[in-house]
Amino acid sequence: MSTAHQGVHEARQELGGRLRTVRADAGIDGRTLAGLLDWPPSKVSKIQLGRQAPTADDIRAWTAACGAPQAADELLVLLRDLDSRYAAWRRQLKQGHAVVQRSWAETEAAAETIRAFEPCWIPGLFQTADYAAARFREHAQLNESTRDTEAAVAARLARQDVLYSPGRRRWHILLTEAALLYGLAPADVMRAQLDRLVSATTLPAVRLGIVPLRKRIPVSPVHGFWIFDNHQVIVEVVSAELRLSLPEEVAQYRRVFDLLAPSALYDGDARRLLTAAAEQWT
Repeated sequence: MSTAHQGVHEARQELGGRLRTVRADAGIDGRTLAGLLDWPPSKVSKIQLGRQAPTADDIRAWTAACGAPQAADELLVLLRDLDSRYAAWRRQLKQGHAVVQRSWAETEAAAETIRAFEPCWIPGLFQTADYAAARFREHAQLNESTRDTEAAVAARLARQDVLYSPGRRRWHILLTEAALLYGLAPADVMRAQLDRLVSATTLPAVRLGIVPLRKRIPVSPVHGFWIFDNHQVIVEVVSAELRLSLPEEVAQYRRVFDLLAPSALYDGDARRLLTAAAEQWT
C-alpha cells in the first residue's frame, strides 16, 4: 500500500472508530444497528474497521439510530476531509514545488488571522530567495521530486506580497531560537535571512516572536503547524502534509500555540536576539 493510500486508510479507520464509539455509547451491537438501518451486518463491520467509507447519509442515519444526531456534524467534517487530510509529498510534488506554493498562497489569501509555530526553519513568508532555494533543493532530494527550484522560489516570494496588502489580515508567527542557528544554508545566506527577519518584526500586520533557548516553556515544541482562522490546521511532516479541520484538533493546536506564545520575545527583544544569532554566522 502506498503512503498516500495508507493515510486515507488511517483516516477511514479514525472515522470508523468514532462511529463505533457512537454505537457503543448507545449500548447496541453491530447486528442490532444493521437491523435498525436495514443494512447487511457486513456494512456496519466494514465501516467500523475503515474498510469502507460511509456516505454523508450513512453517517446521519447511523447517529440518528444511536440516538446521537448531534454527533453527525463533527463526523461529516471528518468525512469531507477524508481524502484531503493526508497529502503525501511525493504525490503533491509530481508537478513540482511551485504548484504547492500556489496552493499555500490561496489558503493564506482566504484567511484573516494566521497563527504559526516553526521549531526548525524560517517560514516561507519570510524567506529570502537564497534560503528558499536551499529548502527546495533539500526537499526535492529527499522526496526525489521535480527540481523546479527557480519557479518554486518565485512562487514562494510571490506569496510574500500578501504581507504588504491592505486589509484586516493578521499574522502571529512563533519561531524557536534553534531555527535561527540550524545550519540549513551557508553562513552568508543565514546572515541575510536573519536580517530579513529583523525587518519582518516591524511589519504592521505581523507579530513575530522568538522562543529563546534555555527558557522554561510550558509545552514541548514537538513540530511546526499553521492555524488558519481557527478553522484549519496544516502540519508538515517528513512524508506528507496534513490538513486538519475537526474542531477538537484545531482547538488542541490553538491551545499549544497559546501556551508557547507568552514565552516568546517580541519587538526590540526579538531584534536583539536575531542580531546576536546573526553574529554567530560570521
